[in-house]
Amino acid sequence: MKQWHLIQFKPNAHRLAERNLKRQDFEVFLPMQEITRRKASRFVSDLRPLFPGYMFVGVDSSAAPWRTINSTIGVSRLVSFDGTVKPLPLPLISSLMLRCDTSGTLLPPKTLNVGDTVDVLSGPFANLVATVEKVDAQQRVWLLMEFMGHDARVNVTADQVQVSK
Repeated sequence: MKQWHLIQFKPNAHRLAERNLKRQDFEVFLPMQEITRRKASRFVSDLRPLFPGYMFVGVDSSAAPWRTINSTIGVSRLVSFDGTVKPLPLPLISSLMLRCDTSGTLLPPKTLNVGDTVDVLSGPFANLVATVEKVDAQQRVWLLMEFMGHDARVNVTADQVQVSK
């Protein structure tokens, strides 16, 4: 039976670790999130791991190839507790997988409700917090933001926002 375990990869080596684990026929799940950041005078979007420094690997519990995983190029270590590698709860991994597309990119939430506090993920308002004022039929989301002591209304698409935790 396959169980999912957490591994820590080396700094900025998520692509290398994922590629090398897949070459060894391990199933890898690395949820990614699109982040927009400001670079010089323009905005740049790129994909970053949802959990920086960590990814999930599916392993058959009878085989338990811990040394093979730990010695994979790009992998720092398997996360263990009290020196024992513990599997992650399957509902946690399956719910994360359901929130991602086939390439592992995090999908926007299905519904937004009026009054929800959201984080803007991309565009000129990236990294700002706003309140949902209205969602229209074309899935445009009207947000209420505070700029320099004044309230401002902006509209964005539903995939540009994420409900704040």
